[in-house]
Amino acid sequence: MQEIKDGVYVSVNYTGTLDSGKQFGSSEGRPPLEFKVGGGQMIPGFETAVRGMSLNEKKVFTLAPEEAYGERNEDLRHEFPRNELPPEISPEVGQVLTLTSPEGQHIPAHVVDVDEEKVTFDLNHPLAGQSLTFEIEIAGISDTPTQQPAGCGGNCSSGCEC
Repeated sequence: MQEIKDGVYVSVNYTGTLDSGKQFGSSEGRPPLEFKVGGGQMIPGFETAVRGMSLNEKKVFTLAPEEAYGERNEDLRHEFPRNELPPEISPEVGQVLTLTSPEGQHIPAHVVDVDEEKVTFDLNHPLAGQSLTFEIEIAGISDTPTQQPAGCGGNCSSGCEC
């Protein structure tokens, strides 16, 4: 029986929940999540949890924030004058807009406050500061990818690193 180790591709059926029981992500109704173990595509604790598992094995584990998306960092809240935003943008609290860094990197930013003069964005990952519980089942192990890379597609709740 093949055991999961760095360098192999693993396909995982998963459901992720918060301490409150609220589900934040799932592969239900979709193909399993596939990633290269040790490839840095997943949050560190998720990769650690699958190492040593075998095909069809199931596991439930909880990751502390530092094993997942880290603690919340209040320094990642930024205010911008409204007149610095493009005129066609009407930001609303709860909205996610994409900011572009000076280096050209795209950064998802959550609008947390809006007034006449400024807009406040939170650049923390939405799951930062939270413990995450995963229920997983190993659906496949391969030396090569079995799925076409789809990228994150903006669905950061799926465990990908956006």
